[in-house]
Amino acid sequence: MRHFFLIMRTDQIYTLFRESTGITTDSRSVTKGQIFFALWGDNYNGNKFAEEALDKGASWAIIDDQAFETERTILVDDCLFELQALAAYHRKEMKVPVLAITGTNGKTTTKELITAILSRKFKIHATRGNLNNHIGVPLTILSAPEGTEIMVIEMGASHVGEIRTLCLIAKPDYGIITNTGTAHIEGFGSVEGVIKAKTELYEHLRKVNGIAIYNDKDPVLSEKIYKLVNRAVPYSDPTGTELIVISEDEGLSLSLTVKYQHQTYRIGTNLFGSYNVSNVKAAMAAGLFLGVEMKEITEEVGKYDPGNNRSQIKITKSNTLICDSYNANPSSMRMAIESFAKVQAGEKMCIIGDMLELGEKSEEEHAKVLTTLIDNNIKEALLTGPLFSKVSAKSGFRSFPDVRKLKEYLKSAKVNGYHILIKGSRGIALEQIYELL
Repeated sequence: MRHFFLIMRTDQIYTLFRESTGITTDSRSVTKGQIFFALWGDNYNGNKFAEEALDKGASWAIIDDQAFETERTILVDDCLFELQALAAYHRKEMKVPVLAITGTNGKTTTKELITAILSRKFKIHATRGNLNNHIGVPLTILSAPEGTEIMVIEMGASHVGEIRTLCLIAKPDYGIITNTGTAHIEGFGSVEGVIKAKTELYEHLRKVNGIAIYNDKDPVLSEKIYKLVNRAVPYSDPTGTELIVISEDEGLSLSLTVKYQHQTYRIGTNLFGSYNVSNVKAAMAAGLFLGVEMKEITEEVGKYDPGNNRSQIKITKSNTLICDSYNANPSSMRMAIESFAKVQAGEKMCIIGDMLELGEKSEEEHAKVLTTLIDNNIKEALLTGPLFSKVSAKSGFRSFPDVRKLKEYLKSAKVNGYHILIKGSRGIALEQIYELL
């Protein structure tokens, strides 16, 4: 058997990348001319799919297991590391500004609003969907088209050190931390761990003399700004003129009054929840700071229609749903329930799913959600998941061990005429119940 063992440096792989039609890590969706990276997963070895990717038209396959080498494979020490190194190389070659967004809650909504606003003035390339991790960020950078003027990169993390790594790859010039709420405590160890992890973005900005656009109404972030960043722009004063964004009423959709440069703007949005005010203000501040006109900003905020089960309002034949089941943690759960309690409606119900990755604080935090429901006068709630089932015995609310049992109940209950808040961690899969409501 002939052994090729074609080994290349990152700059040589980059030359091949520039000649290719892009990067893929999925052999099932390879298109002609792409370079396939054979990444490892928890239950698979991507090297096993290199030959399939090449047969489907990939120009090259990057592998890290010599047992799978052919004349069109390139052997590297670690495919993931090489993917990240290639992305960092491309980011350096592109020479365009990067705005990074991280935070416990609201980062995807903020990213999408900023992308829409900045697109009025620049050619923007942004994170698609939720590709915000150690694989998604490199893929986002490597998919930036020619002519990109600004990249907007969302960064997620579940452990200390991950944002630092993503900053080494994306090298942001600007950064926004939406908040430092409670999430993924299992990975971070504590609330202090969450704060430390998120503010790694600020530490990077200090090193490169970048600019943090920050929520000056958030005491934690305001304190960290003065300790960690040389250059900072507050949401409330992005251009030397005060920006005021106020939630107008407690209707189902968020309505805003915005004051800027002696002008008042009233905006009706498609967003649910007053907790989205800070996300909107972040996007407005970023847009103003980077030179977008306020008239264009207000138009984009008004047009923005959230998707992917994030603060999404759906009106069915039977009920009005607030679909917020993409993710959940103690802080986002509390804010959603409190906002829902203020909605003026007849019959109301919460359908709440377990919050995952909270470690030893899981039972305590789920019990706190029950208290939040009671304190906000929520009379009807359906709780789903083993954690809520464990702590809810004396709450007076119905509980179900999983979404399958919940679906059985909803099929017989025939809920009609309700406003319903649906929120839970992605792993609970509450989106499966929408068709029953």
